Amino acid sequence: MSSLARGIAKNAAVVGGATLLSRILGFVRDLIIAFALGAGPVADAFFVAFRLPNLMRRLFGEGSLTMAFVPVYSRVREEHGAEASHVMARSMHIWLVLVLGVLTLVAMYFARPLTLAIAPGFAGEPRQLQLTVELVRICFPYTIFICGVALCMGILNSEGHFLMPALAPCVLNIVLISAALGAVWLKLSVPHMLAYGVLVAGVLQWAVQQPALHSVGLRWFGHWSLKNDGVRRTGRLMLPTVFGAAVYQINILLGTLLASLLPAGSISYLYYADRLVQFPLGVFGIAVSTAALPSLSRLAARKDMDGFKEALNASMRLTLFISIPAAAGLIGLAGPVVELLFQRGAFSTAAVDATSIALVGYAIGLPAFAMVRPLVSAFYALEDTKTPVIAATLSVVVYVIAGAGMMQYIGHLGLALATSLSSWLNAAFLVWRLRGRLGRWASYHRIVPVFLGLSIVIGCGAWGTVPLGKWAVVLIPVWAAVYAVGALLCRIPEATMLLDAVRRRVR
Repeated sequence: MSSLARGIAKNAAVVGGATLLSRILGFVRDLIIAFALGAGPVADAFFVAFRLPNLMRRLFGEGSLTMAFVPVYSRVREEHGAEASHVMARSMHIWLVLVLGVLTLVAMYFARPLTLAIAPGFAGEPRQLQLTVELVRICFPYTIFICGVALCMGILNSEGHFLMPALAPCVLNIVLISAALGAVWLKLSVPHMLAYGVLVAGVLQWAVQQPALHSVGLRWFGHWSLKNDGVRRTGRLMLPTVFGAAVYQINILLGTLLASLLPAGSISYLYYADRLVQFPLGVFGIAVSTAALPSLSRLAARKDMDGFKEALNASMRLTLFISIPAAAGLIGLAGPVVELLFQRGAFSTAAVDATSIALVGYAIGLPAFAMVRPLVSAFYALEDTKTPVIAATLSVVVYVIAGAGMMQYIGHLGLALATSLSSWLNAAFLVWRLRGRLGRWASYHRIVPVFLGLSIVIGCGAWGTVPLGKWAVVLIPVWAAVYAVGALLCRIPEATMLLDAVRRRVR
């Protein structure tokens, strides 16, 4: 495996490890908040208030801003030097503070109508509405800081630093855990403490990035310009990415709408199954695309298309090397996994079966979900943000048509399968459009039959242990080892690289 591929894999491992830690802390955070806040009108008030800055983060933060900023920053650095890229970064920071500052002041002033717009049911509950309005005014400034974190992430990733940006979500989880427990211990208002915790976490997430930024020579005090050309180019690239993020949110809304037409419980089955699929996807899918984007952007800036193709193929191989066996494992152990994690209290055996079926439907599309991320990164590196939006829009159309048709016959499983189908079409469309930009670029598919064959072996083996019930989950490390040994015997480069990394750790 080339040094370029090893570099992407190494950075992906850093991001993946930090993301895994964040996911574990997020699970603990949810447990603590449930303990401190419970479920009811007060909890609903906090979650509605927190949803608003989170929506802004998804629309303008780490997705659209980072994806649009990294290619332009890399090109400016490559063509004009480090100081020019730092001027661009400072200029972008000023624009963020100005635009988001105004937006935050407007949101805080109109907090009541904004709350009623997203939670109209609160209109008949004056006390709940007033509490939500108070929490919105406390939480919303988080938007400024978290979008600033996204900018820091873009700068650091472009400079080859991945650890601190990847650890930023851990700060939020730790602060919210501390706020919830502190409120209970000091007998203070839990929702207000959590809201202030959100704001404090935003400040801390931004602050912990600063030592790493100083290490690459960036200082926020220095020359900047509101007319910076790099900022204008980033803004033009961001417009389609914001629309793409909005399309994703619309897809979630449409999925909920369709599921609401099915028997009671269907929304919950799909929600829990999706959470299980998102865990491995969030760890390795985000990790590979995050690590790949700066490398792809630098190669595109240098017009090194051979290196660009090599990096993209390496990203795709690494993605499929992990995602195909993960999908096989989830399909084989769907029942035991759901039983172990959720079957308690009101979560019945029937709910386990229904959620397991949905998990199988989603798992079929897991490799496609993962493939889309590095493919989209490739388009952003080429400063083409329109094609991914077109692909996402077509994906939504396919999902609605297929979902509405299949749900008539197989219920919520039809919606899960429609999600997988639309994702595979999304990935295929992106691969096809890249061929138009790069020519015959794909070589990763030659190794896929080996990944698939090994995955079928471990998937069937895992399925054979289903009679053990939830205890079958204990054997997951065994199946992972079987896959790894098989990959080594087949001389798969990704497996060799993993073994070398383990050897270095031991030494």
